[in-house]
Amino acid sequence: MGIVLNQSIKNTVITYFGFGIGAINALFLYTNFLGKTHYGMVAFLLSAANIMMPLMAFGVHNTLIRFYSKCNSEGEREKFLSFMLWMPLLLIVPICAITYFCYDQIAYYILKENPTVKPFLWLIPIIGICMGYFEIYYAWVKVHMQSVFGNFISEVLVRFVILLMLFSVHLNWLTKDGFIYGLVIAYFLQFVAMKAYAMYVKMPVFSFKIPHNYKEIIGYSSFIILSGSVAVLLMDFDKVMIPAYENIGSNALYSVAIFIATVIAVPSRAMLQIIYPITAKLISENKQEELRELYQKSAINLQVFGGFVMLGVFLNIKEIYQLIPYEYSGGILVVFLIGLAKFYDVILGNNNAIILNTKYYKWVLFFGLLLVFLMIVLNMIFIPLYGIDGAALATLISVIVYNSIKLWFVVKKMDLFPFTKKTLQSFGIISLVFVVFYFWDFPFHAIINIGLKSILITMVYVYLTYRWKISAEINNVIHTLLEKAGFLLKKKP
Repeated sequence: MGIVLNQSIKNTVITYFGFGIGAINALFLYTNFLGKTHYGMVAFLLSAANIMMPLMAFGVHNTLIRFYSKCNSEGEREKFLSFMLWMPLLLIVPICAITYFCYDQIAYYILKENPTVKPFLWLIPIIGICMGYFEIYYAWVKVHMQSVFGNFISEVLVRFVILLMLFSVHLNWLTKDGFIYGLVIAYFLQFVAMKAYAMYVKMPVFSFKIPHNYKEIIGYSSFIILSGSVAVLLMDFDKVMIPAYENIGSNALYSVAIFIATVIAVPSRAMLQIIYPITAKLISENKQEELRELYQKSAINLQVFGGFVMLGVFLNIKEIYQLIPYEYSGGILVVFLIGLAKFYDVILGNNNAIILNTKYYKWVLFFGLLLVFLMIVLNMIFIPLYGIDGAALATLISVIVYNSIKLWFVVKKMDLFPFTKKTLQSFGIISLVFVVFYFWDFPFHAIINIGLKSILITMVYVYLTYRWKISAEINNVIHTLLEKAGFLLKKKP
């Protein structure tokens, strides 16, 4: 876990820096500079583009990681990479053609309740292409164990460009409609920066030869398209369905709450970027015990980090909403529901990476298709009844069912279980801190309240985690920091 923890910590710092910029954008600039209608449009367009991303990438971002370690020579790797870069065109070309010739019909079917979004619908496949090729080049640097700077491009660049565009709207240098068109520029710059860095890490020698195992590669990629779409649908389809039942402005309220809750998943995103290729390598080398150790360590470390962030969000949520314009209030229940869904994702560690790199990977598609059907039905039932709270409830139920099935499957087929007695101890710490601090409020300004409560939560949570030795890796990090700060004597060599 040395390289994992090292790069995970760096990735976490970078990701939170990016989320800091994202928080400024989502909670303050969008809400004050763009308005509910255009904010809702942005949420709809980006969610739809994210749903299309697995199609535009042809699943190559996962296929590249799975099959790269199986290439036995540099020539095979060059041939394989070239094939990966051209393969997405098999879907990009027909999808763009269908969008162009059937634009009006698609717009009418999707946006009957919100026709003002129609002029921007064509942006969805373009942004989806940029997202898709970004993920492909990002996978290229991951297989070379160089995820940190790529993570900076992923988490910071596009948010910073959007921040500049939002200030341009505020200063009347850019119209609100112009901002929406500018999203293409932001995601194109992100893709170009990622491609440039990938070429710097390892300049490929392009080849037009087809790999000998191309049938297996295409078959796996086709599966990833569907399974990847399932995963994205579970988290983004609600924002696409809300405009079918509610005013587009409701998407703005929902997006604010979703952004706050998504912070809980940041440690998972940071760590899994480096764990995924390691998982693929261990499975290809049939190292079962090392895989088991990685599985359990990733699960408990992510539970500790994710639980800490979840407490920070849940225990400060009332104060956070005091800082947001009043018309965006009303999403606290959404934060709790989506936050719990994110936390369940986090505590399963590299569960998904294990399934996708075994011979059982096709089962994920079967489970996922059932869950997408369930999610759509639940959204159709709950959104008309409860609005955005109903969308969040539908997502939570879907995620619980989907993740529980995947957990059971890994236990049943792989004889791998992520939880230990430390898992229960960590849950005990999280529950204790929540009960103690939830009703504890200071009579000061919201920012001061957040700062004071966060300091107290951090002190109690870190002390209990360290004292109970929940994670050896985290304890080593804390011990090192205490030594450097002079609180502990350094060990003699």
